[in-house]
Amino acid sequence: MKKYAIAIHAGAETLKPGELDKKKEEAYRQGLADALKEGYDVLGKGGSALDAVEAAVNSMERNPMFNAGRGASLTQRGETEFDAAIMDGNTLRVGAVGGVRYVQHPISLAKVILQKCKHCLLVGTGAEEFALANNLPLKGPEYFVTPEKREAWLDKQQEKAGKKAMPGSMTDTVGAVALDINGNLAAATSTGGLTNQMKGRVGDTPIIGGGTFANNEVCAVSCTGEGEAIMRGVLAHEVYAMMKYADNSLQSATEKAIQLHADKLKGDRGILSMDTTGKAAFGFNTGFMKRGYQAADEEPFVALWESEKLKKPAKLKEMEK
Repeated sequence: MKKYAIAIHAGAETLKPGELDKKKEEAYRQGLADALKEGYDVLGKGGSALDAVEAAVNSMERNPMFNAGRGASLTQRGETEFDAAIMDGNTLRVGAVGGVRYVQHPISLAKVILQKCKHCLLVGTGAEEFALANNLPLKGPEYFVTPEKREAWLDKQQEKAGKKAMPGSMTDTVGAVALDINGNLAAATSTGGLTNQMKGRVGDTPIIGGGTFANNEVCAVSCTGEGEAIMRGVLAHEVYAMMKYADNSLQSATEKAIQLHADKLKGDRGILSMDTTGKAAFGFNTGFMKRGYQAADEEPFVALWESEKLKKPAKLKEMEK
């Protein structure tokens, strides 16, 4: 008798329902549904949590609606740079990349690092050379840049400080957490960074315990929002610590981590967590978080707005092998 579940996020932003174009809203929902299905199908076939979170994040890295891979934000120089991390809750092995430019799927490079490299984190050209050595697909700069992100970058360059950013063109991160039929947890996070960030800037995503963490004993966590604050608060590990050492529930630990050091750590933040039963928790201090969840034999849940909630914590149905 087995159980499995997956949950995803694609960024938390300060938005209100009337501020988002309906067509874009529908595109977000479809993109989330597609990514959720990619990961869930892996689990349904008996695949590992590690493979499931990679599949879900791959889907979002290919989708230009999301800020990871294709559709990433542009740096001060008008270039794309990617960070990603993946963690196996069973072995505590990790793979992470920072500042890569040409790798089509940064999360897959992170996974290859986890599986084949003696190091945990590779950056820049060293990471790209490792991708080449392992036959991972690369793309030219034009593949990653979308008109929307180019416009957002131009706005910054022209110093239109008083102009409100277009809803949906904000900077953010994608991620996934999963539980497989063998009881293993995994977490994966991938990002295109911030619009107009300095060349070489690395956020919280590839910092283990900052933006990404998984441990079979307790939970798996993927964060989104303003990376510097999440990194300084070590928020992914805080969720784990509050559950393990203070006996907080998954939802309580996630919500507390969102508010942790709120007087010192300003800015948007969102946290996706999953416990050893496959229950998921979404916490965010914005009115908007792109998110999804599906457990074994249950209908998929996809949501954007704070008012959209699971009616109750999903009861995982046990599955025969």
